[in-house]
Amino acid sequence: MARALPGSDVYTSFYEPSATYPEMESLDINTMPINRISALRSHHRLAFPLLAPSFSATKIDADVTVCATAGWSHGVRTSGAKIAYWYAPARWLYQLDEYAGPRRSVRAAAKAMAPFLGPWDRHAVASVDRHIALSSVIQNRIRALYRVEVDLLAPPSTFRADGPIDDSLGINPGFILCVARLLPYKNVDVVIEAIKRTPHLQLVIVGRGPEAERLKSLAPKSTVFLEGVTDAQLRSLYRDCCALVAAAHEDFGLTPLEAAAFGRPSAVLASGGFLDTVIDGETGVTFETATPEAVSEAINRVTSETWSEPALIARADTFSEAVFAARLNEIIATTANERRTA
Repeated sequence: MARALPGSDVYTSFYEPSATYPEMESLDINTMPINRISALRSHHRLAFPLLAPSFSATKIDADVTVCATAGWSHGVRTSGAKIAYWYAPARWLYQLDEYAGPRRSVRAAAKAMAPFLGPWDRHAVASVDRHIALSSVIQNRIRALYRVEVDLLAPPSTFRADGPIDDSLGINPGFILCVARLLPYKNVDVVIEAIKRTPHLQLVIVGRGPEAERLKSLAPKSTVFLEGVTDAQLRSLYRDCCALVAAAHEDFGLTPLEAAAFGRPSAVLASGGFLDTVIDGETGVTFETATPEAVSEAINRVTSETWSEPALIARADTFSEAVFAARLNEIIATTANERRTA
């Protein structure tokens, strides 16, 4: 978004330069007063009770403000038009089980604040001039929750296949690749159980998270776990894999697009954001349930069929940064004009 809207100010609750992309340092970043509390910058969930009032207290003076939101930023006050770009509606209100998982303290805090956060969220939504969703599943969710019109604009796949490649990992080509945070809802354990049914294939898992040790205890000895890989190393993995597999319920299916940029197909769950990015039979295969049997069958299918690399690369190109930037600027211009003539 910052590259699509050069010269724009960025407003956020927390900014910790060492914990995010180095390119952010070149931007004009404005933080809220809670950013001064270093403990909250490292453990942002501790700030949960402070976020709604912090965003409500923030006033942005601009012709158009684009709020990239997963539940908070659309609560800012603006002098001009307000556009909400939705990653997801507030999970702590509408998907608490998925958001909190087994963390009882998070669940308790969310339930205690729901009587306040529900009205706050709907008041914030009422102040938005235009809504955009990153995938059709989020588009439908926003429509159902708020009864508003929602545009669809997928985020771009910015992981370029023509960048530097580092072959230092030394993994033989032809493996199945899984790129995911090691969290319960990512269903990496299902992928591991599925790969046990195809012992001729090696599984490489890229990601980190609290499930790491449990997953390692389940995996065949040939499975490779990697964390902290560089972009150059990840390019070598996408290039050398025979297919990507993903079994999570995702709001947007990004990793299949990254694989497609290297001409590699994907086997993905027929759910959520993957339905926007994978065309069954053309750029990969889909499976209906996240079970070892279904995933194993999909892996067998994706590795036995022949795929057109040009078609895969062309699919990835439709989600380019240039396409995203052009459409975002078009929406901003239209919204600003409607605001002026209202």
